[in-house]
Amino acid sequence: MKIIVHMLKWTVNLQELTFIEKLNLGILPAFSMFHSILTKNGNLMHLLRGLVITLLISMSIFADIKKDTVTYQSGNTTLKGYVYYNEAKKGSLPVMLVVHEWWGCNEYAQSRAEQLASIGFLAFAVDMYGDGKVVTTSAEAGKLAGEVKGNVPMMRERINAALEYIKKRPNADLTKIGAIGYCFGGTVALELARSGAELNGVVSFHGGLATPKPEETKNVKTKILVCHGGSDKFVPDTEVAAFRKEMDAANVDWQLIMYSGAVHAFTNPNSGNKPETGVAYNELADRRSWGTMIRFFAEVMHVRK
Repeated sequence: MKIIVHMLKWTVNLQELTFIEKLNLGILPAFSMFHSILTKNGNLMHLLRGLVITLLISMSIFADIKKDTVTYQSGNTTLKGYVYYNEAKKGSLPVMLVVHEWWGCNEYAQSRAEQLASIGFLAFAVDMYGDGKVVTTSAEAGKLAGEVKGNVPMMRERINAALEYIKKRPNADLTKIGAIGYCFGGTVALELARSGAELNGVVSFHGGLATPKPEETKNVKTKILVCHGGSDKFVPDTEVAAFRKEMDAANVDWQLIMYSGAVHAFTNPNSGNKPETGVAYNELADRRSWGTMIRFFAEVMHVRK
């Protein structure tokens, strides 16, 4: 039910759907008919909006989305992830890694992967902790995330292990590969880029931007998009400025979008509604950043840097 509610928010933007079409993700055949009606009859927008949404949901959310629980190795650590894809869609699919928040690969991270699968991606919700470990308290999450962030070589090894695993799937389109991450996962996605991985694009949602080895940013071979809360106190302006300087020094093709009023974890409805605490959901920033990501990948998944 949660993912259906989210799709109600994320699929109503007609411009974003046009960009999805560019990715050759099999957007709905009937969409053009409804688009024509809506553009010619503005007064019908509210009446037909529900019908359009219902059509989109019925042909995407309720499509044949398959979930495979998989294990893969990084050194001596066994990692457990979840691969989502539309079983009815034949041929190779564009690949997307989804890196979880500091809680581990929980329902939220998996729902994002499922959402991506519903629009045509081979989406892999990865595991950065081992054995699919998921925690529920900040103390536990801080400990696990700290162990990974404090060992960047291990972090990069684990996320690259996920990349190599998904590339071996028979339905993976190796010319269209991206990675996204949330909070802790945003940091991981950026380190994947800094490791020199061959990707079309990387997106960080409200992730940490700092790295202990900025000199290695010269290894980046992909384009980068950062979706950042304009009022995020966990990633201060000084860190943002340092990131910009780092990217420019390495001549990286990067974008930074800041959303006014958005604080840390703004894409996750489980973040609550009290921005004064520094962590809160922001529906508008969530929807806007998702649309920005779709447009970004529509562009970069045609030709690599």
